Amino acid sequence: MLESRATGYEPLYKLKSIAPNVWIADGGWIRFYGMLFPTRMTVVRLANGDIWVHSPIANQEGLADAVAALGSVRHLIAPNWIHYAWIPAWQSRFQEALTWVSPGAVERAASKSIKLTFDHELGNESPSQWSGEFEQRLADSDYHREVIFFHRKSKTLVLTDLIENFESDKMPWWIRPLLRLGGVCDPNGGMPRDIAASFRRYPKHLRDLVDTMIAWNPERVILAHGRCYLTDGTAEIKRGFGRLK
Repeated sequence: MLESRATGYEPLYKLKSIAPNVWIADGGWIRFYGMLFPTRMTVVRLANGDIWVHSPIANQEGLADAVAALGSVRHLIAPNWIHYAWIPAWQSRFQEALTWVSPGAVERAASKSIKLTFDHELGNESPSQWSGEFEQRLADSDYHREVIFFHRKSKTLVLTDLIENFESDKMPWWIRPLLRLGGVCDPNGGMPRDIAASFRRYPKHLRDLVDTMIAWNPERVILAHGRCYLTDGTAEIKRGFGRLK
């Protein structure tokens, strides 16, 4: 099966440190409207030792155990309306954790006959559980809803689908023309054209959001799909959203 082929981000299901108390883990493929996407999650250890898990991927090869070894897993994050697939499995593994969902995630899951239970809905302000360490904002075009996070101490911006940056040589050949059409190919990844089109009714909202990200001055940008920007993060944000402002 194509889903079992290498993604180019091996080793998979292993924690990779990218900054103090910040890790990513790359996973296998997931299908979305027939297309294959490599998966990635972000893990942050908060100052009190609690573990914050953003967009959890499939729990394979002892990944959840490795995350648990970092501290108490207290927060599971479904950061946008289509990133929820493995939340139920992680809820079963970490029953004490709180589940936080983006607006639209529960409805989308229900449309796929998945009952997504949660404790809190994410919004435009950081909750008290991590307000001392993260900034967050809600990007909402009525079609695409995604919460972005900025970890202050490590200067790490965590995005999900607002920017995608697929490396063509790592993708199946038949998907590559669609990625070029979508404007999401490395090294010039950006907001997918369908998502960008949905924000045309809300240009000020998008400008304010981009200006906020630039003002945060991130050193690195973690993406859910494709190559992350581990250096020059602010410059990549300016470039990636430049044609939309």
